[in-house]
Amino acid sequence: MSDGDYISGFLKEHDRDRYLSSLVLPHEKRTEIQVLYAFAADVAAVPARVSEPGPGEIRLQWWRDMLEGTEHGAVSGNPLAAAIRDILAKYEIPATPLVRLVAARRFDLYQDPMPDVATFEGYAGETVSVLYHYAALILADGQEPETGDAAGHLGVAHALIGHMRAFSYNAAHGRIYLPTDRFSAEGVSEQQIFVGKPSPELARTFETFRHLATDHLDKARAAISDLPKAVRPAFAQIAILQPQLKRIKAPFTDAGIPADIADWQKIARLTWWTLRNG
Repeated sequence: MSDGDYISGFLKEHDRDRYLSSLVLPHEKRTEIQVLYAFAADVAAVPARVSEPGPGEIRLQWWRDMLEGTEHGAVSGNPLAAAIRDILAKYEIPATPLVRLVAARRFDLYQDPMPDVATFEGYAGETVSVLYHYAALILADGQEPETGDAAGHLGVAHALIGHMRAFSYNAAHGRIYLPTDRFSAEGVSEQQIFVGKPSPELARTFETFRHLATDHLDKARAAISDLPKAVRPAFAQIAILQPQLKRIKAPFTDAGIPADIADWQKIARLTWWTLRNG
């Protein structure tokens, strides 16, 4: 198996939506952007692989050292690390934003709740928006495509939708990634969340998040339309985020609606969106 096949398979297993979104990218850039996405997926998976923060800190520090060129382990033995370093060099892309991505994932190792919307947006910018921006950079051959608004808004919407979908699972594991100030505004306590019971207050809070995600999606869509067509495929995942948002129900309820759409529907939406926008 080639390194490219390994990385593509890793991405398919660990972040299926980004894998499917990468299939509409130009063939000559697809593998490189899959490397970027697989790197992010590997870093995001660190907390799930450890039973306590210490080993997770060590793994994240290895990635930081690799990106900064001070690693102690052999990069050549890690095809993903070697590939991400080669891409940064090829397109002369700075590593600093990816270092910040790794640093932001330290939050995931601990049980601290997300305090407010501003902190969440910063977290989303460093862990999600940067991937949209760097994918666009690769499509633009390393030339700055001015994707700040598109990447920023879509990254926040993407993170909101992802954590809304995973809310019940995370709550069951003692984690709250969504801004707790919005829950407090509706009179919802952390203990109520961890108990795992539905309530009108919790439902209203989720409607607040739904409106916030919709607002960011609308702003992202407008910003994407102003970008050069060559870089728009980097933002194709917007085509499946909207239907995913519509399917999110209030926490701890079972409305009999699947939480996601089928892969064939995702591929169809991604293809149609790219034909219209790319």
